[in-house]
Amino acid sequence: MAWSLVISVLSFTFVVYLLHYSHYLLTVRNGLDGLLEHLWSWILIPVFSATSYVCYDFYRRNVTPNHTIRTSIDHYIAISSLSWVGWYMRRKLEKATKNVKQAQDELLLQRLKDNAETSYGKEYQFGEIKDREEYVRRHPLTRISHYEPYIQKMLETKECENILTHKKPIQFAVTSGTSGKSSVLPMTGEQRLAFFTHGIAVVYNSLLQSLPENKCIQKSLKLFYTPRWRESAGGLPIGPNSSSPTNSKALLSIYSTPKPGFEVLTEPEALYIHLLFGLKDKYLGMVEANFASIVLIAFQALEMQYKSLIEDIELGRINPDLKISDETRNELNKLLSPDKNRANELRDAFKGGAAGLVKRVWPTCHLILAADTGVFTLPASILMETYCKGISMYSPLYAASEGLLGVNIWPEDKPSRYMLVPGYMFFEFIPVQHCDEDQPQTLFLDQVELGKEYELVITNAGGLYRYRFGDVVKIAGFHHQCPIIEFMYRQGQFLNVRGEKTSEKTFYNALMKAVSNWEGLKLTDYCCSESLLISEEGEKKEYAPFYHVFLEFDSTDGDAMLTKEQKNQIDETLCDLSYVYGSFRKKGSIQKMKVYMVKPGTFQGLRKFAIETTQASANQYKIPRVVKTKEAAAFMMKNVI
Repeated sequence: MAWSLVISVLSFTFVVYLLHYSHYLLTVRNGLDGLLEHLWSWILIPVFSATSYVCYDFYRRNVTPNHTIRTSIDHYIAISSLSWVGWYMRRKLEKATKNVKQAQDELLLQRLKDNAETSYGKEYQFGEIKDREEYVRRHPLTRISHYEPYIQKMLETKECENILTHKKPIQFAVTSGTSGKSSVLPMTGEQRLAFFTHGIAVVYNSLLQSLPENKCIQKSLKLFYTPRWRESAGGLPIGPNSSSPTNSKALLSIYSTPKPGFEVLTEPEALYIHLLFGLKDKYLGMVEANFASIVLIAFQALEMQYKSLIEDIELGRINPDLKISDETRNELNKLLSPDKNRANELRDAFKGGAAGLVKRVWPTCHLILAADTGVFTLPASILMETYCKGISMYSPLYAASEGLLGVNIWPEDKPSRYMLVPGYMFFEFIPVQHCDEDQPQTLFLDQVELGKEYELVITNAGGLYRYRFGDVVKIAGFHHQCPIIEFMYRQGQFLNVRGEKTSEKTFYNALMKAVSNWEGLKLTDYCCSESLLISEEGEKKEYAPFYHVFLEFDSTDGDAMLTKEQKNQIDETLCDLSYVYGSFRKKGSIQKMKVYMVKPGTFQGLRKFAIETTQASANQYKIPRVVKTKEAAAFMMKNVI
C-alpha cells in the first residue's frame, strides 16, 4: 500500500511538471535564461520518467513481507542488473549461434594473440598461427599431466602471469576428483566474469521468459557452503571455483540465510542455519544448489531435524547445542524473534509426510534450481517424486572447473539439454570410437553430426589448450548452427574390466529397468566398483573379473532384502542393453556381478569420507557412480548389510 501511494504521488507530480513546462517544449524562448530553462526541462523529464518506471517496476514485482525496505531495494537492484545483463548477453549469444564458425575462429585467434608472448605461447609459436587448422597441426591434444610443470611453477611464485596466460590468475581451482585424483587449475578474472555474463545472466533471462513468476522479489534458499581456502606461495587462494558465498557476495542479499550464517565453515552446522532461516521465511520462491544431490541431502536432514528447527523458530533462538562460535550465535540470535504462528504452520506441514513437503512448507515456492543430469539424474528423480512433488526443476548450466561450457535456455524441457557457448569456449570433438587414441583427429563445432557421441576438447581462458577433460556428450539438436548437447558420462566413470567400457549411462539404464520391477523397495543411491579394487577375505578367488554393485534403499523399507533373482536381473538387463558386456558374459570373460545392499546413510557417509580425505568441497562433490580408489571401495564394503 505504501509503494502504491509513492507511485501515485510521483505520477501526479510528473503530470503537473509536464503541464507546467509544456510551453517550453512547444516554443522557443529568447535569451540565456530561456535556453537554460528549456534544457533543464529536457533533463528533468527523463529523470522523472525513469524514477516513475523504477517505482512502478518495483511495485509490480510483489515484494514479500519478510523483506525490509533496505533488503528489498538490494534484492531489486541485484535481479534488475542481472536481468538487463542477461537481455544483452542473450542477444549476443543468439548472434553467435547464427555463424558459429566465425564466432569460434574470432575467439581462438584472439585468445592465441593475447597469449602469444607468454612462455607457453612462445614455445608453441602462437604468434605464427593464422587459422584453426594450423592450430590443430601445431599444438597436440593435451591432458592435465601436460600442464603440471607450468602450474607448479605458477604455484611457487608471485609472478605467475605470462606463463600460461598473459593475465595473472585470481585463483587456483581444485577439481572435484570424481574421475580420479583432484587437479589444480589456474583461473583468471575473465573466466569468473564470463561465467556470470555468458552463463548466469543468460539463464536468468531464459528463466524470466519461461517462468515470469520469478520476477517477484522473493528470497531463495541457497544451499552452498564457504570452503576452507589454502594459499599458494604467491598468496593466491587455492580451492573450488564452484559457486560459494565467497564468490557470490553481490547476490547474498537475495538469499534467506543472513550473512553471519555463511561464516559457519562446518557443513552440518551451516546446513542447520540454512534450513532454520529458510523455514522461518514462509514466502520463499526458490530452492537453489549446485547439484540435485545437495538439495536431496538437505531435505533428508530437514526430515530428521524438523522438530528442533521448529522449536528454534517458536522460541526465537539458535539451538544451544549447535556447535558454532559465540560471536556467530549472537549475530544470528539478533535476527530471530519468537514466532509461534509460523511454528504451528510448520508442524501442520510436516504431518503430511515427505511427498509434496516443499509446497506445504513454502506455498509460493515454484522452482528447484540444480543440476539434474549425469550422476544427478537419480537424486533429481527422487526429489521430484517426494519432497518437491508439484514443483519444477531447472538445470541451468553445463560447467566444470575448466569453465562454462553450455547453457540451458529451455527451462521447461526435459531431459535437460545445453547449448554450447560459441563465443566463450573454443570446442573440438573426438568421435567416441576414437577416444582411446592419443592424438585422434578432431572435428570443429560446425562439423559435428546429429545423434553422434563425442569426447569434448576445449581451449579455455585459463591456459588450457586443446585440453581433454573427459566429458562425453551426445549431439541432441541444433539452435541455429550451434550444437545442443546431452551430457552422457565422464570418461573415468565407466566400468572396464576386460575392455568392454560399460558407460555410466548404460549401467544406470539397466539398473533402473531392473529396479522398476521390484515391489516394496525404493532405490535411493548406488555405485559400482571393479573387482580388482576389492580384496574379499575368505571368498573364493575368481579368475575372471566382475563388477561390485552397491545399492542403498529407503530406510522405511524395513527389513526387506534383495532376492537372488532380483540381483540376477541387473546382470541380465545389462547383458540385454550392452552387446559388448553380454558377449563377454557369454564367453565367461566377465563373471556375473556381485550385488550388495548397504546400510541406510552409507552414501552420505561416503560423501563425508570423500570431503574429509580429498580436496573436494561440499559445493562440488559429485557422487561417484564408479568408485576408483581402494579406500572408497573399502568404505562401501564395510557398510554392506
